Amino acid sequence: MELWHEHLSPLELCQLNAHRKARAVAKKNPDAVVLGADTLVFMDNEILGKPRNLADARRMLKKLQGRTHQVVTGVSLIHLREHRESTFAVSTDVLFRPLTDATITDYLAAVNTLDKAGAYAIQQNGEWLVSEISGSFSNVVGLPLERLALELEAW
Repeated sequence: MELWHEHLSPLELCQLNAHRKARAVAKKNPDAVVLGADTLVFMDNEILGKPRNLADARRMLKKLQGRTHQVVTGVSLIHLREHRESTFAVSTDVLFRPLTDATITDYLAAVNTLDKAGAYAIQQNGEWLVSEISGSFSNVVGLPLERLALELEAW
């Protein structure tokens, strides 16, 4: 269901995917407020989605180590019956520590990285990988709670 398109920025892509997810559920639940979200990791104009296998996860972690990357989450709120929609994206900068091969191996053994954009989950042994973040921690987890609260207040 998630789309990838080379002409869309990561923010646009996350918003589009979040909207598509929310709309699919909202069509089945028109009286409910539905939230869809999509998170991507990117660095140097390369999107690091979910790894295909452990070798791909290792490649991603090696690429991220010692450098700053961005985590973008798109969020879409839809209430079909009331004809209300709100879609936004939040970006957070994440700086990885320099990593040894042993640290990467230990992390891959401890965390299921195959369903995680960028092959990591900050909430699962993230301190092994991350030295600092600039922005929303909850955004890196996958849902920018601070911005979501503001959007829901406006509703």
